[in-house]
Amino acid sequence: MGAGRVWPAEWREYADPVTGATVRQLTDYLGHSHHLYFTNPGWHDGGRRMLFGSDRENRTNLFSIDLAGGEITQLTDLEPLPRPHHLRFQRTCLNPVREEAYFWYGRHLVAIDLRTFAQRALWETPPGFLTSMINCTADGRYVCGSIFEDLSARFPVDYDHGFVGFRETWAAHPTSRIFRIDTDGGRHETVREERNWIAHVNTSPTQPHLLTFCHEGPWEFVDNRIWGLDLSTGAARPIRRREEPQMRIGHEYWHADGIHLGYHGNFSAEEFGGRGFFGRVRYDDTERVEVDFPHLTGHIHSNDFALVVGDAGRVVRLWRWNGESFDGPHALCEHRSSAHVQATHVHPRFAPDGASVVYTSDASGYGNVYVAAVPEFGSLPAVTD
Repeated sequence: MGAGRVWPAEWREYADPVTGATVRQLTDYLGHSHHLYFTNPGWHDGGRRMLFGSDRENRTNLFSIDLAGGEITQLTDLEPLPRPHHLRFQRTCLNPVREEAYFWYGRHLVAIDLRTFAQRALWETPPGFLTSMINCTADGRYVCGSIFEDLSARFPVDYDHGFVGFRETWAAHPTSRIFRIDTDGGRHETVREERNWIAHVNTSPTQPHLLTFCHEGPWEFVDNRIWGLDLSTGAARPIRRREEPQMRIGHEYWHADGIHLGYHGNFSAEEFGGRGFFGRVRYDDTERVEVDFPHLTGHIHSNDFALVVGDAGRVVRLWRWNGESFDGPHALCEHRSSAHVQATHVHPRFAPDGASVVYTSDASGYGNVYVAAVPEFGSLPAVTD
């Protein structure tokens, strides 16, 4: 049993009751399953398989599903760890040039061969720090991420279950470090250190020397949400600078070209009536395009500026760029997820070819992974909220 164990297909396919779109529920187990975070693609083996995390047999492990036949392969067999070091496979990342993935196990950054299931520890964080999102550079040479001071001795901390300690951590200005780890030899390098809470390190999918990071905390109070870092020079710069007090910007992600970023936000209620917007900007803070976006969005993702997916409310929703603004939203499918904890956040993400959207929902009572095929935009019903 354990690593290498094959679980039979659990999937079922159905027509969404709201839109008629074809939806495939990939997992069906009496425990939460979830795909990777929406900034971390989970497709591997040439797109034939996809990674996901799952709670099975009273422990959490990493799995891979065969997208042709539905069989599930268990990749890890790990002992549970206490909070705040519990296993969170949403933060797993893939090497884009070989069949290898990386995840946190306690304070250890671990590499796993997705074919043999062999594991090797790349690095151990120093005592007194907590871990955050990781991503691999486009050339597969490095894993990048951030760590920050563990402040759980000063106040309660449980970011995954109710964002406990979120505002307090931001206000404390913890020491944070952005690191780069060699995927072959495990050589560690701290590339930036700040007295700000740093999270969401996202590497460009095409430019090995570029990444973004965020100053984490309440969006309206951080000094600037989105930052870019050039690994070849160590230079960092704010991206989409705040232009008025309490402007909210977030959920940034790379477009597939690895050059542009998508994001959304809203102006403060005092001066602009809380007007929402959706934007695209080049990594060097040029070529900004921003349009009014007076809709519920939730987490958002797109491969480019043509079609955007979001998860607010009870449906997965789509917007289509018409050259001047976005049409929609149109409903792709129901999700009805509670989003009560991070493991059941919807976090929709387009497949690389844009033909489907992967998301997580606990509409069945437990978090499960779903894939919805994307029909022609005009065939989908409009969302009115």
